[in-house]
This record gives sequence, structure tokens and C-alpha cells, in this order.
Amino acid sequence: MGATGTTGTALLHSLRALDVPVRALTRTPQRPLPGTAGPRHDRLVEVRYADAGDPDSLRAAFEGADQLFLAMANSPAQVALETRVIDIAVVSGIGHVVKVSAPAAEPDSPVAISRGHHAVEAHLRASGLTGTVLRPYAFMQNLLRLAPAVAEGVVLGAMGEAPCNYVDSRDIGDVAAAVLTRRHLAGGTYTLTGPEAVSHPDLAARLTAVTGRLIRYVDLAPDEMRDDLVHRAGMPDWLADHVVEIQRLAVARPETPTSTVADVLGRSPRTLDAFLAEHRHHFDR
Repeated sequence: MGATGTTGTALLHSLRALDVPVRALTRTPQRPLPGTAGPRHDRLVEVRYADAGDPDSLRAAFEGADQLFLAMANSPAQVALETRVIDIAVVSGIGHVVKVSAPAAEPDSPVAISRGHHAVEAHLRASGLTGTVLRPYAFMQNLLRLAPAVAEGVVLGAMGEAPCNYVDSRDIGDVAAAVLTRRHLAGGTYTLTGPEAVSHPDLAARLTAVTGRLIRYVDLAPDEMRDDLVHRAGMPDWLADHVVEIQRLAVARPETPTSTVADVLGRSPRTLDAFLAEHRHHFDR
């Protein structure tokens, strides 16, 4: 589930590289999935309609499957939708669910979305299914959303000089493919990061080096950051709250990288510098 999302797309690519057949679930099956054109990909990828809000579609989509990758966009309805998906997976005969969660998935987390992820993780553990949990930190791909601000020469945040973990979603896809195809990895909890934690001032310096233009980090008070996200970026209130909450958590709990990607895959995770260089054209717009 989530075949058109950032991690879902990465996982499809990883599974195709392993020649593993997969059923890609989407609410828009009439639209081509990224990278699925061509006879080989048609043979490996079956595209089916499924909507977490439509239980009948889930039952039909899950028929004959024995494993499920569950990645849904954060939202206020996430707990209700993901627990429903897990319940239908149980009665559909699925034995293993890989859930994309969050690093601070704790019952008393200061991040509301993370408290929701904790509730879904607990529901998965109680379901009787084998549950594997992936807890990735900030996606490098989300940095592409900074392009409009970078075009104005700034990176905004409310993190001061606190270090932040980033991870390339392609590494998440590779780890997900590993836990789906190597059964001894199933049932674990994996916290995923890149090889280093990078502060916002350092991020601005790296963007300066990549673009050849001076990019400054502007540190805002949390309330100022929230107002900017709502009024300039057009975020809904709950999402603006989430962004500020995770940035403040990074200040309260300085982030450090894990070795999980290397431990699972036997190679180093992709670096932030390589990602920025690869997507330099995005920031030149």
C-alpha cells in the first residue's frame, strides 16, 4: 500500500531489481506508476485499486497475498485507517506486515503523529501477525520542497544548530525489500538514517556549495515557523504543527545516525552530499 508515495515508489524499484513480483495498490490504478513501463515491469508489477477508506477494496486487493508493505501519508485519520488495514490483513490471510513508522513512536511523544504511529505499532503487535517496523528519519527527498525558499536564498527552520538525521528514500526501499525477501529479518524494528546528522546551518552551506549561490539559514521561533508554514506554504494546521513538533524534538533530543542501513544491506547508506549533487538542477530553478 502506498505504491505511488515516496517510499512505495522506492520499494517497487528495489523489488523489480530483485526480480520479485509485487502487487502495487493505489487509489488511481489508471495512472502509470513511476518506472513501471516496459514488458519486464509489466510482468513483475500488478496494479490494483485499493483505498484504506474502502474495506471491500482492501479485501479484494489482499486476496492471495502473504505479505503487506504498509506506508500511508501522515494525516489525522492515520490511526483509524492503518488499524483497519491491519485488521483486514488478518482476516485475509496475510502473515507479515511491514509498517513505515516514525523514530519517536512513543505513547508520550511530544509529536502527535508519532503518538499515532505508536498506537498502530501496538495494534500490529497485538494482531498476531509478524510485524516489521521501519522507523526512518527525515527523507532527503523532502528537501526538494525547499526549492522555492532556496531560490530566494534562504532555508527556514526552528532548529537552531541541532543536528538532523536524513535518509534517502531509496535506502528505505532497499531495506524494505530486504525484510520482505529475507525472512530472518522479519519481525524486527529498524531505525533508518543516512551516515551523518546535519544541522540546518550546515545544510544551507551545502546548498551554497551545490548551487553556487549564497544560501542563508534563518532560524525562527516555533510560532513564527508555524505561521510561515500555514500562511506562506499553505500547509493545513495539523501538518504545520507536525513540522514544528519534529523540529523542536530534534532540539530537545539531538539526533545521531544509526548503522542500520549498513547492517541490513552490507553497504553504506547514500549521503546527503550525493543527493544534493544529483538533484542540483532542482535547486537551480
